[in-house]
Amino acid sequence: MAKVFQQPIHVTRPLLPDFEKVTDRLKTVWESKQLTNFGAQHDELSTKLQRYLESDHMSIFSNGTLALLLGLRALELTGEVITTPFTFPATVQALDWNNLTPVFCDIDPTTFNIDADKIESLITDKTTAILAVHVFGNPCDVEKIQAIADKHHLKVIYDGAHAFGSKLNGLPISGFGDMTMFSFHATKLFNTIEGGALIYRDPALDKRLGLLRNFGILNTEEVVLSGLNAKLNELQAGVGLEVLKVVEDERLKRHAVKKAYEEHLAAIEGIRVLTTLEGESSSYQYFVIRIDETLFGQSRDYVHKELQKYNVFARKYFYPLCSDFEWYNELPSAHPENLPNAQRAVQQVLAMPYYGALPIQSVVEICTIIRELYVKQKSLSQL
Repeated sequence: MAKVFQQPIHVTRPLLPDFEKVTDRLKTVWESKQLTNFGAQHDELSTKLQRYLESDHMSIFSNGTLALLLGLRALELTGEVITTPFTFPATVQALDWNNLTPVFCDIDPTTFNIDADKIESLITDKTTAILAVHVFGNPCDVEKIQAIADKHHLKVIYDGAHAFGSKLNGLPISGFGDMTMFSFHATKLFNTIEGGALIYRDPALDKRLGLLRNFGILNTEEVVLSGLNAKLNELQAGVGLEVLKVVEDERLKRHAVKKAYEEHLAAIEGIRVLTTLEGESSSYQYFVIRIDETLFGQSRDYVHKELQKYNVFARKYFYPLCSDFEWYNELPSAHPENLPNAQRAVQQVLAMPYYGALPIQSVVEICTIIRELYVKQKSLSQL
């Protein structure tokens, strides 16, 4: 019988490196007397991340949202951008802050990524780009999206906040499209406490993004464009350098946690795992299930609330849909009848507790809770 956990089990836990090694990094920063403005820690992290992510052109930022916002700005987009309603708010907020109109495209019912087969019908003479999301680290249909973009002369930007380090057919996920954003938030596999990066094809963006993230300052006497302050500081870069050393070990631990979940959820009707990729194809960022109320016998919301009674805090992620935000009410593409798959998905997804330090026995107990909820409902339905 399932038991209540004595301590809360949260959906994630930051990957923290050895404290003494971080302290040594901070001592080096203190001795340098440089806390920000592209110091030694920043430059070392940038170099090592480029190598890890196998990228030729990369800029790092104080957070992923500003990275995406300024990336869109650097591409000089106008008008409309086709995107997904099933994403974190920052994806579409970056469009808002660039005065770009989101055009919401429904999602694929299997991957929950933007449905590439529905993109072309949404293109107008105002469309300048496609902003897709590798949801939960599952790669989009990059070939089909690129073919559409090439046909209509559109830019392709990927929100890869969940896809750090993953590959598709042996190629880095950031090798597709014109630009990919990564988030280094504390909840991500790799973190700099707060942070983010852009990887892009066009080398001309190196200079432009460098200006945009530093107020548009060219030198001590010239400001050549309107930018923001989006620099990653030395303290966070130093933490990131130590986190990067333990990422591979964390991936292995999360793999074991993932296999335990899959084994103990396999026989429960109405539960489908959305994050099935493994090895280099997986970012091991989240473990997400889909709950089919008809087959399971209870809704996602019911399971979510019941887990909390046992001190287990899963997350309805993503929820709500971005298209349901009040300020998009007048957009035809945001109307629920145009997004049936997204409207269904947002009521079914549940991100489970998932991090390398999560004991396998805790995973077994969490699955036992879910199994008992299923058995209980089946018994009631037979009365």
